[in-house]
Amino acid sequence: MPFDGLVLAAIGHELKIKIMDGRIDRIYQPSPLEMNLIIHRPGERLRLLLSAHPEHARIHLTGQTRENPASPPLFCMVLRKHLEGGRIREIRQPGLDRVLILKVQGRDELGRLCIKELICEIMGRHSNIILVDAGSKQIIDAIKRYTHAVSRHREVLPGREYIPPPEQHKLNPFTLDEEEFRRALLQESLDAPVQAVLHRRLDGVSPIMAREIVYRAGLEDGLVVDHCGEYELRVLWQALQQIARPAARGEFHPTLILDRHGRPREFAAFELTHLQSPGRKHGSMNQVADLFYAAREEQSRMEQVRQSLLSAVRREMTRVGRKLALQEESLAEAQRAEELKLYGELLTANLWRLEKGAREVSLENFYDPANRPVTIPLDPCLSPVENAQAYFKKYTRARNTAVEARTRAEQSKEELEYLTGVETALHQAATMTEVAEIRQELEEQGYLPALPAERPGKREPEKPRPLTFTSSDGFTILVGRNNRQNDYLTTRLARDEDIWLHTRQIPGSHVIIRAGGREVPDTTLQEAASLAAYFSRARESQNVPVDYTLRKNVSKPRGARPGYVIYTGQRTINASPGEELVEKLRSAHGHPEK
Repeated sequence: MPFDGLVLAAIGHELKIKIMDGRIDRIYQPSPLEMNLIIHRPGERLRLLLSAHPEHARIHLTGQTRENPASPPLFCMVLRKHLEGGRIREIRQPGLDRVLILKVQGRDELGRLCIKELICEIMGRHSNIILVDAGSKQIIDAIKRYTHAVSRHREVLPGREYIPPPEQHKLNPFTLDEEEFRRALLQESLDAPVQAVLHRRLDGVSPIMAREIVYRAGLEDGLVVDHCGEYELRVLWQALQQIARPAARGEFHPTLILDRHGRPREFAAFELTHLQSPGRKHGSMNQVADLFYAAREEQSRMEQVRQSLLSAVRREMTRVGRKLALQEESLAEAQRAEELKLYGELLTANLWRLEKGAREVSLENFYDPANRPVTIPLDPCLSPVENAQAYFKKYTRARNTAVEARTRAEQSKEELEYLTGVETALHQAATMTEVAEIRQELEEQGYLPALPAERPGKREPEKPRPLTFTSSDGFTILVGRNNRQNDYLTTRLARDEDIWLHTRQIPGSHVIIRAGGREVPDTTLQEAASLAAYFSRARESQNVPVDYTLRKNVSKPRGARPGYVIYTGQRTINASPGEELVEKLRSAHGHPEK
């Protein structure tokens, strides 16, 4: 995800059109390393985002709103003091450095005009947002303060002189001539890859843009400097000019590359012709960057919630597993109940042979055809009758324990199976909505404390949205992604004549084939079974057993856990999950049935 100098140049060019001379109305700091400037121009209010995040550092206009802390941080208060009410008079990028400077004109405490510079440095983990007095070049404050103990090059502290980031000594593609370009390339090590040299020597060119230049030149991806002759140098220069000349005129072609799931994968200030992708979006550079980072942050938040929920589920699985082990141990001990009953009966039948004070007795087992003797331990402090009664009491206790232990062990097995299914659903969840549905389910089942309720009238809960596929024969196939979707799909959306599928004794999704009164062909049945296998815990297996039956043969017991059903009249087929088939069957519209 290259927020390179070319991207920043494109953003800066657009900002000059969109926010120049705009008035800074409000300033917010929604997170420790992010600032939002609300900028007013006649007829519109724009939100400018500046971030010094080590992985997501950037500056662009955004349509995303974020919740702000109840109390503004110190840096936010400093910016409000110096910049609110000021007007943006200049937007400048030194060369193609990843540094953008906003010059803001305002008034000081005495009402005199003054200029402040808000400098956004986009440099990975060294990114920063610094407020500087334009006249004295002294730092007023920064979102990250540090001393020479952190950086030998400069200190970033209030009152210190602002020193720009270290010079990279790269060549500016806008002012470079062909002879300089050739010299720069040939001065490198002969075994160095050309695309690495382009990234290292040209200002504003990221690795992905360097790869694009090599591709546009029609040269192989791994080309090294030693293999560059007159032809290669000429076509590389021409390919570079296809990007540099339009950029120098402020002409860009912002592109957002999507993966097969429609999620942002890469973006650039120009078309990335070397990347094959199922989807692309174009728009302004600010829009493209906003879409990309909004999706990345959503994915990051989703992963954090997913990992948190997985930890909670695994903790519960460990607890239930330990409880089940103790219950099975108790059950094993209770299996001696029949032996205790036998001891009591043998003692009762042979009371005349027993003497008080004996520690054991050997008696013939009249239930054994061979009449083999059985050695029975005795309590010397008890009479023969009392010893017999003691064994009957132990028998009754063990029998009751066995019934209770067996019931509890079955409950623990069901709970463990349920938690295993939730764990599988979490692993396979593809959106924040699906993860949120699983969290809500865990709250309702008492595994997690409920989150604070939303304010009344804020938003209605969304209806579950199972995945939709189309079989090779044109039948609609619906797949639940979690227990909430499974319940909705099976008990409310499916009709009696539809075909219901589920992996046999393996946690996974409920799958429905919309029959619509038609006979379902074997091809569709096999494809639906493959989907059931893919969206299950057996995704990495082969020949997964899948049960199928009519939906009317499936029912949910009263009080059962989410996603739990019982079914009859099923048949079983084997299916192998495969991602290629999933992509082939995925519906073009991608929306669930209503």
